[in-house]
Amino acid sequence: MARLQRKKTVSAKKKKQKKAVAVALQQVKNDGAVKQMALPLAAVKESKKSQVSPPKKTVTKIRTEPGKIKNYLDISLQFLREVKVELKKVTWPTRKQTMSSTVVVIILVMIISLFLGVIDVGLSSLLRLVLK
Repeated sequence: MARLQRKKTVSAKKKKQKKAVAVALQQVKNDGAVKQMALPLAAVKESKKSQVSPPKKTVTKIRTEPGKIKNYLDISLQFLREVKVELKKVTWPTRKQTMSSTVVVIILVMIISLFLGVIDVGLSSLLRLVLK
């Protein structure tokens, strides 16, 4: 029962947070509307000009265009730079850990191959007896 009560309190907290965020956004919108009305028309036009639009994503086309190869090279080089950064974050095993893991794998492969070999010999001899 305590579990259900905790869930209710968490959802109530979330509702309060959402409500507070909505009220704050409404106040910001109202304040912005009042300030915009106070600005002269020329200032509004000027502010619209100074706004920077977000960069548009380029869509790759099937046709080859001049400079397209350079674009592919730039994208490839950027990818390789990011790979290099990510590889620096990797925690690589020590030589001792690598050697011990390799030995474990080799031993397990030998055990499994021995087991499968015994099963193969047993089944083949059983099949010979049945076919005679």
